[in-house]
This record gives sequence, structure tokens and C-alpha cells, in this order.
Amino acid sequence: MNKALAAQTETSPFDVESIRKDFPILQREVNGRPLIYLDNGATAQKPKSVIDAIDRYYRDQNSNIHRGVHHLSQLATQAYEDARETVRRFINAGHDYEVLFTRGTTDSINLVAASWGRRFLEPGDEVVISTMEHHSNIVPWQMICDERRAILKVIPIHESGELDMVAFQSLLGDRTRMVAIAHVSNSLGTINPVEDVIRMSHEHGALVLLDGAQCVPHMRVDVKALDVDFYAFSGHKIFGPTGVGILYGKEDLLNNMPPYQGGGDMIKKVTFEKTTYNTLPHKFEAGTPNIVGGIGLAAAIDYVSQFEPRALADHEQDLLDYATEKLQQIPGLKIIGTAEHKASVISFIIEGQHPFDVGTLLDQQGIAVRTGHHCTQPLMDYYHIPGTVRASFAMYNTRADVDILVAALKRALEMLS
Repeated sequence: MNKALAAQTETSPFDVESIRKDFPILQREVNGRPLIYLDNGATAQKPKSVIDAIDRYYRDQNSNIHRGVHHLSQLATQAYEDARETVRRFINAGHDYEVLFTRGTTDSINLVAASWGRRFLEPGDEVVISTMEHHSNIVPWQMICDERRAILKVIPIHESGELDMVAFQSLLGDRTRMVAIAHVSNSLGTINPVEDVIRMSHEHGALVLLDGAQCVPHMRVDVKALDVDFYAFSGHKIFGPTGVGILYGKEDLLNNMPPYQGGGDMIKKVTFEKTTYNTLPHKFEAGTPNIVGGIGLAAAIDYVSQFEPRALADHEQDLLDYATEKLQQIPGLKIIGTAEHKASVISFIIEGQHPFDVGTLLDQQGIAVRTGHHCTQPLMDYYHIPGTVRASFAMYNTRADVDILVAALKRALEMLS
């Protein structure tokens, strides 16, 4: 059993100090100060168990998969397909072949937009997204709508950063074919009412794709309970490696979609006259995949799954509440995104200061935050700002990290004034 899990007791259900010891990078210094890592929304750090799984694969199992009859190929194939099963259990998919390995959330959304869109979108059909979407859930739909002469519609939001559900209802119609929204906003932390979105969309015969990149690190997802049609997320945001992600799709939908890419492993038979495609999931996994990425993602899911979900959620909610209270005490600071239901993300601006300047001064004090538009330029335009400073928390962050952030912000403002 992992030592962090073993340290949990009835009196200390979530031992963050023990958890921190599982993440080697948190022991280092930046600019002569202990690292305070608050950029988890961009990428999360990796526990030793994930690093060890990657190292073990390259030391003991490295081989290509699915095609080889030799021992190492069999070991690697089994480890990779075991990883797929780990993901299936984690999101409660009905079948392992409904779980596709991709390069990440962006790749997953592009797969659906290109494959499903080219097969099913007709001129005049409608795709609905929201104002708060990441560029990776805007641009692929713009591209396929332009190609298919379909119409892209956008759900407005309230000043708080919450979807305008009345307006959403009015956007749905007989030509709505796809609704694609973030489960959790990367810029605002808003947890969207996806159960209502799915129900309302299905009532109009539309499919739903959820961008779960910012959700799976913070909340357990059950794709069957949600009855979602497609669900996408990335490995690196849930403490796994970069360059690997997941697309879940319902079996009947995936079976009726053409391959996204051509190459090895996605075929049954190739002649110069005709190619017969492979079955799920291999139909959508052309070429040598990121084998170690899948194995590392499974190790990350195993790590996260050790912890009681409610304890994780309570810890991150406490950090969010504590940081919100402390940051609001800084003169001139305004939090962007005040939805009632939020994940542990706080974006803010400070009157008269550019986010890049604030971020640079925080870095000099060993604090990693994200600055800029966070790949949500239309959202920044809605708020009439160039960008924000974003502090995003993970299981290994503490109230002490928040205190250091607040003190550093005050020093930074003194230097800028």
C-alpha cells in the first residue's frame, strides 16, 4: 500500500504532508526558495509511482505492441491493454473498446469533430459550444462547421461565470446535432451542470461531448451514469505523463464513425484496391501509440484511486475557500469567476497591473502560477480583460501554500507600485 494512503487515519483522513513526499519535484527549490506549485490546471506533478512505472517499462518491457510474438512484445501489449482496462474502470465505461487512447484532450476532440462531423454533419446543422470553452473545444468545431457548412452556436454565460441555461434551452432545436462543453472551466473553475445539459440535449436528439480535462483530477466521473456520448481527458492533468489522453465514446457511435487516421494497427486487410478497417478500439489508434504514456496514465489513476473521493474533494474545497477569502483581502484584487459550484481554480486580476508582471514577480519568489488568456480568448473578451493570474490547486497543496502566495502578492504589489 502506498505510504500516503497508509498514513490516513480516522483522525487524519487526508494526510497532505505524507502525500507531498510522494512527489519528488515538490522537494526542489526555484530561485533559491522552496517551490510552491500552483499551476496544476496546466499540468500536474507526477508521483514517484508514475515515474517508477515509466522507468520500469523502458528498463524491463520496452517493445512495440500488438504485432510481436516475442516475450517483450507480449509483456508490453498486456501492460498497455491492462492500462485501457484501468481507465475503463475509472470512468465506468461499459466496455474497454469504448476507451480510445489519444494524444490528449485536444486530439480527442479533433477526432470526434473530424470523424463524426464529416460523416454526420449536413449543411444547416448546428453545433453548440459555450463562451467559456478552451480553444481546443472551439477551433475543431469551427473547422468542421466551415467544411460542412454547419452553424456554430455559443451558449452565453452570466457575470459569475455560470452557463445561462435559459439561453441554452433557446439554442436547442431540430437541427442541433452536437453540444460540446467543458465539464469544468479551465479559466474560471466553474463546474457546469452537465447532467442537465445532457438531458436537455438528448431531448432534442443531440449528442453531447464533455471536455473533462479539468474535471478528472478533482472529481470522479461515471460516464454511464451521466449517459454522455463522448468524454475526453488528458493524462498529464491527473498526475500522469504528457502526450497521452482518453476519448470515451459509446459503442454504437464509434462503430458508425470512419477512422480518423490511416496506418498500421487500424486495419484488418490492405490491398491497393481496398482496405478493410479493424474493430474497436484499434480502428482509431493508427500507428505505434504512446505505449509508456498509457502505462503511466494507469499508474496515475491507481495512485489517485487510493484516496477516498470525498476526502480529496473536501481538501480541495477547503483550499479554494481559504484562498478565496485571503485573496479578496488584497486591495485592488478581483476574482474572475465566482460560480456557486467551482473546482479548485482561482483566476484574478489586480487593478493597474498586467498579469504577466505579477506572474514574473511571483516566480522570482518560487511560486508557479499561470498568466495570460489560458487558451480562452473569447472568454477574456467577454470580461474585457487581456488575461488573468490563475492559481490552481491539487491534492498536494496546503493552506501554507496559500499564505505564501498571498504574502508574495503583497510584496509584488509593493515592488510594482
